[in-house]
Amino acid sequence: SAPFVQTEESRADATAPPPLISLSFGGAVGLMFLMLGCALPVYNKYWPLFLLFFYILSPIPYCIARRIVDDTDSASNACKELAIFLTTGIVISAFGLPVVFARAEVIAWGACALVLTGNVVIFGTILGFFLVFGSNDDFSWQQW
Repeated sequence: SAPFVQTEESRADATAPPPLISLSFGGAVGLMFLMLGCALPVYNKYWPLFLLFFYILSPIPYCIARRIVDDTDSASNACKELAIFLTTGIVISAFGLPVVFARAEVIAWGACALVLTGNVVIFGTILGFFLVFGSNDDFSWQQW
């Protein structure tokens, strides 16, 4: 067996982008949709930028719960359940705010559609981050 022979699996692994690059690309695409919903000359309203607060706030309850909770207990505990509940409330609010803006005619419905598309991509990216990097036990925020 030659040490440098490429197999079908090693070629597939070599062409797949690393997870961090994929997540960065997803975040950039999501923010692009948000900016398009704000800055296109047809819409030209910047009220949807308030969603940036929801993007920042959404991972905080779960990160705090992971620091507090000891994962040795296999049963679900109240702290983690509360964190998931708060995160769900933040995410639903982020989807509801553009619809409320559009119903109140603060922004156009096309801008609402672009912002909701950006929401799907951004929250998918945040979920992807926790799925890819959340299971690593030696990860700490002190590295940043």
